Amino acid sequence: MSFRIVRNSKFRHVFGQPLKREHCYDNIRITKSSWDSNFCAVNPKFLAIVIEAAGGGAFLVLPLQKTGRTDVSYPLVAGHKGPVLDIAWCPFNDNVIASASEDGIVRAWQIPEGGLLRPLVDPVVELVGHQRRAGLVLWHPSANNVLLSAGADCKIFIWNVGTGEIFSQIDHPDLIFHCSWNWDGSRLVTTCKDRKIRIYNPRTGDLEMEAMGHEGAKPQRAIYLRNGRIFTTGFSRMSERQYALRNESSLKDPIILETLDTSNGVLYPFYDPDVNLLYLCAKGDSNIRYFEITDEAPYVHYISTFQSSEPQRGMGVMPKRGCDVHQCEIGRFYKLHSRGFCEVISFTVPRKSELFQDDLYPPTLADVPAISAEEWSDGKNAEPILFSLKDGYIPAKKQELKVTKKPNILDKMPAKNSNVSAGTADSSHVPQRQQNQKMDELVEEVRKMKAALLKHEIRIRDLEKKLESPGGRLAGNKPVHSSANSHGDSGLMPDEV
Repeated sequence: MSFRIVRNSKFRHVFGQPLKREHCYDNIRITKSSWDSNFCAVNPKFLAIVIEAAGGGAFLVLPLQKTGRTDVSYPLVAGHKGPVLDIAWCPFNDNVIASASEDGIVRAWQIPEGGLLRPLVDPVVELVGHQRRAGLVLWHPSANNVLLSAGADCKIFIWNVGTGEIFSQIDHPDLIFHCSWNWDGSRLVTTCKDRKIRIYNPRTGDLEMEAMGHEGAKPQRAIYLRNGRIFTTGFSRMSERQYALRNESSLKDPIILETLDTSNGVLYPFYDPDVNLLYLCAKGDSNIRYFEITDEAPYVHYISTFQSSEPQRGMGVMPKRGCDVHQCEIGRFYKLHSRGFCEVISFTVPRKSELFQDDLYPPTLADVPAISAEEWSDGKNAEPILFSLKDGYIPAKKQELKVTKKPNILDKMPAKNSNVSAGTADSSHVPQRQQNQKMDELVEEVRKMKAALLKHEIRIRDLEKKLESPGGRLAGNKPVHSSANSHGDSGLMPDEV
């Protein structure tokens, strides 16, 4: 594909600039999982990265201002029993994040203001429904507390996080690769192992239309654009990477279908609905291509490519409300390197004026939901609420996520028998109260043990790295003696190891 002809555009001179190392994040044990996910999520408060952790799944949550080298003993979010596969920040509460794991459970977490001071092992709510690993989580764009999860059991669940209940279930014919809400969250597009693109009604789970997508067998991705069209990435039959633009009414006949190159990495599309810019990047690639989407042919206009020497392991994108409007920053990417480094790349439009640039910053997505979960479930649709960045971004006041589970009729006590005296009835509840108290004590003890175990694992890993260093016992392939001798030589007590 030729990229020589560039149309006139205010984004023609957009350029990417990596920030200095002291403004990035270092010493992070980024996950080695081969799952097709970004492993990184960011919002104006926090940066979350899926990491490599023994004994279960965990991810790191750092306040944005905590740049530089990360302490190996920094507390983690570590409540999953299997590796974490996907994470996503709630668009309406910057302290709430959802995670999906190989243990098949989706969890929602409340991150304390200012970040973690101790390991977080207790989620606000556990969403149990998948029979196999849960590999994708996606929040609704305009309804509060509505979360989508997709798993290897070929099922999609739409959850009400506020009550922990399932709104609807979609039985997919094959393994799900990707999902995307449309602009107001009234429809859902999915890509699948059988190479088909499907559009569903998320409330009822009804299939509205389907068509064959890219011909290649490798994973495809599909996202809704603001105008209702669908942008897809995938592979040709000859394993060439492609992108396509489609109308809902004629999925099988793309408006455009272009071939990019012959690399292996699955292309991840990141879309900016404010100015219709689209970024393409892939794992194993070291570049980010960006395009402008318009309503006239050829519809997808190539702008430029940001190139670097290091391939990306994953990628996160800052919402527009977290960008620096004074520097004309229109995008900020958080690029994960395999060597444990998270690089920050800022995309800016060069402008000499220091005034607010209205054409670069039309109204953008606010952190306020347009409707409640119950209203959406009842059939109401609403476009996301927008606000202007001209006066800066002031976060809306948020309340902690609290789960209100509906009463279970099985938990109701039977009516008292009139023949039984009050004293006898009261005494029958004493063992039950004692049992509940013991259960609470056991749960608290398990939580403390998990936190202690996690700290010891981090300490052990740190000591092993020291031993593997040139001055350590393991350097030069020297044999390691018994654990007792090792402790004695290193001057460490057994409980420190």
